[in-house]
Amino acid sequence: MARGVITRQPGKSGRHEAVRKPVPQRERVSVKHERVPVSKTKASNGKKKCDPLSPERIQEILKRLDQLYPDATCALTHRSAWELLAATILSAQSTDVNVNRVTPEIFRKYPTVNDFAALTPEQLEPDIRSTGFFRNKSKSVVGAAKRIVSEFGGNVPDNMDDLLSLPGVARKTANVVLGTWFKKGVGIVVDTHVYRISRRLELTKQDDPKKIEQDLMKVIPPEKWILFAHQLIWHGRKLCIARKPKCAECTLENICHAADKTWTTVETRKNARP
Repeated sequence: MARGVITRQPGKSGRHEAVRKPVPQRERVSVKHERVPVSKTKASNGKKKCDPLSPERIQEILKRLDQLYPDATCALTHRSAWELLAATILSAQSTDVNVNRVTPEIFRKYPTVNDFAALTPEQLEPDIRSTGFFRNKSKSVVGAAKRIVSEFGGNVPDNMDDLLSLPGVARKTANVVLGTWFKKGVGIVVDTHVYRISRRLELTKQDDPKKIEQDLMKVIPPEKWILFAHQLIWHGRKLCIARKPKCAECTLENICHAADKTWTTVETRKNARP
């Protein structure tokens, strides 16, 4: 043994120290997480992206809506075309529940369209104050009644052009009356619920109600126009709530890629938003 070199002695504890071996670095393993497609984002060949407006996807959406809301219809209480027209005008910027609290009393006080036509807007204002924007609404309801009496013999017209000539009536109101009362599906009602949900489902990218209606009319079969609008309205009230959608309870969840989902089993897309 060379001078000055001392062999390593056992520790005082009586235990020999084990020879330390270098610890190999842990190999990095890349794990691929498979996405669960609902409406497929790619075709089977992995190259072509899926069209959210494909007939297959549209039919699946309609099928599930039929399961959820087979008998959906207008929630506004009415007994005639005039009552439905007046109630729809009053429902702007209000809820159907609130309107339904107001209309029974005003229809009791003024039973016919002629009774409304005999009013001044100021006379109607106190009765509809709780629906909001009551001054403009009273002008519209009374104005519509006067025109129906003077131009249409007291009967609510059953065509789009004549309905649009009435004060306070735009396409949404006209579509409600034509579809619900006259059973004429000449367009699709686009209210706040239809606006929001149709964009979340990527059925349109437009933000103008008229353009949204045109987009929906291109992909929804005409025989479904009336029911489809009512189904989206009910869906917006019950599940697809604006502030906090109940995605975990929604039958459409796995074919919806909305960016603001609260729970999801599929990828979301930033352009799928209300």
